[in-house]
Amino acid sequence: MKLQGWLGEHWRVLATRLQRNELPHAVLICGDAGLGKRSLANALASAALCEARQADGHACGICKSCQLLTAGSHPDHILVGFEARDDGKLRSEITVEQIRQLSQRLSLSTQYGGLQIVIIDPADKMNTSAANALLKTLEEPSASTVIVLVSDHPAHLSATIRSRCQRIELKVPERARAMEWLVEQGISIELAEQALESALGNPGEALGAISNEVLGLRGECARDLLELNTARTSALTVADAWAADRPAERLWHAAVIARDEALRLADGKPGKLGLTGAGEIPKLAAWFAAANRSRELLNTQLRSELVVLDLLHAWQMPRRP
Repeated sequence: MKLQGWLGEHWRVLATRLQRNELPHAVLICGDAGLGKRSLANALASAALCEARQADGHACGICKSCQLLTAGSHPDHILVGFEARDDGKLRSEITVEQIRQLSQRLSLSTQYGGLQIVIIDPADKMNTSAANALLKTLEEPSASTVIVLVSDHPAHLSATIRSRCQRIELKVPERARAMEWLVEQGISIELAEQALESALGNPGEALGAISNEVLGLRGECARDLLELNTARTSALTVADAWAADRPAERLWHAAVIARDEALRLADGKPGKLGLTGAGEIPKLAAWFAAANRSRELLNTQLRSELVVLDLLHAWQMPRRP
């Protein structure tokens, strides 16, 4: 399994601990979406179950355990994620029943005599009862079990659960390394640079933006914010349009646009959205944070058009004298 280049040091630490039989019973792999958390978790699971690991610690890919894992039928590899409801739609949380079933399964011996590897993803979506049930399992660790929690938002996990885990936090890599990886994916240098700028240097998010053809939304969002700033359109009109077409992506671009506007003002340059004073920077920073919070609210029961409308009303703040 080939990992993204910026994961190399994290992998070397995990592979060494695995080789020495010193893996912690619980690992929390966290960081922003797009940085390779799931790749790292899967590589660890594959290596831990492999019968003939390679020199670099990765799974061989050809032994019986590797073949079972590829087929999704390895009995000592346990995935806990969103399950389907009775109507066929996926739940939006991990339930206590799932964690109880996990605990019962972990009480049994491993079928291949090695480790049992559990991946809980996304761990921050466990409901309160599920998190409490998991805590009991973490407090009574088995020597043959490794539980890997994967989370984009580790702060949503209880402090007690976090304290029971070895934390591996992924950071945005150096720009050169991110560019190198994007070019390896067949992306042109020009497009990679544009996508990385839009994604605040996050290579996974940049690739997703290219793959989903959402880079063009940045220009549309900038135009809409400028027209709002000059009263050529209304917040309600823009909110309806954004909510109807990829609202999460639009809010991401809007947040980055606000950040870039603040950076221009900090450098003494005029803003591209009609903002000119350094006094606008704190307001832009506050709006940047509000835009990111609004993206999270889109995953709740709140109506997306109301979430976006509330944010766009707040956009009026930066242009006040």
